[in-house]
Amino acid sequence: MEFELSEEQRLLKESVDGLLTEVYGFERRKKYMKENAGWRKAIWGRLAEQGLLGLPFAESDGGFGAGAVETMIVMEELGRALVLEPFLPTIVIGGGFLRHGGSVAQRAAYIPSIIDGANTFAFAQLERNSRYDLENVVTSAKKKSNGWIVDGEKFVVINGENADVLIVTARTRGAQRDRSGIGVFLVPADAKGVSKKSYPTQDGLRAADITFTKVEVGGDAAIGDPENALSLIERVVDDARTALCAEAIGIMDESLKTTVEYMKTRNQFGVPIGSFQSLQHRAADMFVALEQARSMSMFATMAADFDDAGERAKAVAAAIVQIDKSGKFIGQQSIQLHGGIGMTMDAKIGHYFKRLTMISNTTGGADYHLSRVCESDALL
Repeated sequence: MEFELSEEQRLLKESVDGLLTEVYGFERRKKYMKENAGWRKAIWGRLAEQGLLGLPFAESDGGFGAGAVETMIVMEELGRALVLEPFLPTIVIGGGFLRHGGSVAQRAAYIPSIIDGANTFAFAQLERNSRYDLENVVTSAKKKSNGWIVDGEKFVVINGENADVLIVTARTRGAQRDRSGIGVFLVPADAKGVSKKSYPTQDGLRAADITFTKVEVGGDAAIGDPENALSLIERVVDDARTALCAEAIGIMDESLKTTVEYMKTRNQFGVPIGSFQSLQHRAADMFVALEQARSMSMFATMAADFDDAGERAKAVAAAIVQIDKSGKFIGQQSIQLHGGIGMTMDAKIGHYFKRLTMISNTTGGADYHLSRVCESDALL
């Protein structure tokens, strides 16, 4: 696949890289993890000042009208720096629901506070035993006069502890696994009846298990059709998976660079280990795996503009299959080539591998998406 960035896109890449080089680094990241939110609000403000939080939103909503390629560029750079700030849950997912399904009033009420960095979002979707099936929803939303009553539990909600607004999937009618009868609701994080149990995740982020007990929201809280929102959910989740693919590319690229640099400086038998032909071949295999993954990430990004939802979903699934395989290979080889130091908390290479592993678990990994590709009669 031939893919060239435009001049504006190259400038975007350089500006994001320059900002993160200035404010982020491995040692600084460890300090940011200890903040109350698990990330630094001053950094979030810098992202807002640089216009990154407004990239995907339409100019009529106060944004810059950028597309999936620009999101890919930003996510790759965020991956390189292992950024903790909630760009994915707020901009890609929260913003995605508002862009694809929000009313004019909802966009006017929420998007400005996203763009200026005042509010962050979290996506409350995962339920007990639901795995990656988006239609498996037990949390209920029952109609009450002009509003809704939300009851249920959601698990592993990234940024759930500190988000200002929760985007909650809930069943308005039907059985647990029916594709119809699912709605998406905007719930204030401090609403009466919302309780949270927060904890750190293996990759340094923070998540929360959230319980909704007779939480009342207004009739304007529903995004789109409250009885047929599954197609909207699938669209936004595939956008998020595509963004995670791009983040994984940034992590794999940085993992390879870090490993090659280590091979140049680590001496064994009086010479750098990078001089050993067998290890050079292994680094070459890592590079091939990275380029295979990169091409599929680009393909998934291009698919964001496909009119056919089925073709778009197949492209994302196929990309995840390759990226998951490449990520595991590059991560494992990076750790092995670093030797014992790669297993320590003080070496950043292990943190790259942790994040790659969590991305795999979040997207569904190769096995789940290979089954999606096979069921769709598509070819990899």
